[in-house]
Formats: sequence, C-alpha cells, structure tokens
Amino acid sequence: MARYTGPVCRLCRREKTKLFLKGTRCFDSNKCAVDKRTYEPGMFGARGRFSRKQSDYAVQLRERQKARRMYGVLESQFRRYVEQAMNMRGVAGENMFRLLEGRLDNVVFRLGFAQSRAQARQLVRHGHVMVNGRKVDIPSQQIRVNQHVGISEKSRELLVVKDSMQVSAASGLPPWVLRNDEEFSGSLSRLPRPEEVGAPVDPQQIIELYSR
Repeated sequence: MARYTGPVCRLCRREKTKLFLKGTRCFDSNKCAVDKRTYEPGMFGARGRFSRKQSDYAVQLRERQKARRMYGVLESQFRRYVEQAMNMRGVAGENMFRLLEGRLDNVVFRLGFAQSRAQARQLVRHGHVMVNGRKVDIPSQQIRVNQHVGISEKSRELLVVKDSMQVSAASGLPPWVLRNDEEFSGSLSRLPRPEEVGAPVDPQQIIELYSR
C-alpha cells in the first residue's frame, strides 16, 4: 500500500502547524522544524508565495490534509471514515474523530506504547500487539470501549516500547485510556470528546468538503 516515506517535518511545515508526527521531538523548539522555519517548504516558501488568501475550497482541502497526515491514512480510507461518520447518529465531525481515534494503531499510540502513530503502526504490522489475547497486525482495526489491547509477552523487552512507556508516564496519558504497566496492556475507558483529541483540525470544514 502506498505510504508517504519522505521527511514528515515537511508535512507539518506545509500545513503551518504541528501535527506531532515525530513524538517528543515535536515538543523541543530547538529541533521542531515548524518552530525553526515558520515558512512553507519548497524553493518559494521563504518568499511567501503561498501567503495569498485562500478560497473556502482550499481551506477545506487543507483541513482534510491535516487530518489525513496526522492519522496517517490514505484518501480512500479517509473518505470511508467520513462517509461512515455522516451516516452515524450524532454530529458527523465528532463521529469522524471517534472513528479515527478508534484505530488500533492510534490506540497503541494513545496508550503510550509508541511515541508516534507511525511507530505504533509499525509495532502492529510486525505482530507485537495483541487484542483480547490474539495477535492483530491490521492497524486500521477498530477498537471498542473496554477491549483489551496489549504488547505480546515476547515483545515486552523491546527498547522502543519501554522508552515510550517512560515518556508517556512522565507526560501523562489521555483521560479516556487506562493502562496496566505491569501487564503492558490497556483499554479505552470511553470514547474521547473532540476537544480532548487536541487535533489542529476543523472537522466541520472536512464534512462540508465531502458533502459537495
């Protein structure tokens, strides 16, 4: 499956906001590319070529790109999430975020077993993650509330997992997840509210884009 393999800091600079794609590096202003270079990437970025006023359609496209890049999903996947959210009860924008937050790779990231969603996706694909005691290697699998997610016993000595757990323990876990450090496992205690997610995205703009 096609994936972006270039420098992810370039994506943050293009969207003019932090998408938190590189873990703790994003919180260090001396290392974060967005803090160091506030202009867009490319040969004309520093000249402000793209600073002109954007149309409503362009704004909607940028909001979509920010959400896609933040969660690391392809356009076809993202479209399915939006269409599913629009067909669910409740506010479509809130439903969209709950579907994205319910992805297995995102839950592994939120539980602090990885420092970024890309790192969490790799853990899942390499078979290090268990769901209700069974190995699952599909990052997009939806995780329900109280469903058990953990690191397999043979993978608990991985340095990347231990380091990530230490970092997340110091910074704190989101209020909608529970983690058992001794068993290297956790679960969703509830679905997150949109304001808790902390995504620099306006979901209404995305819904309007796909409603055209």
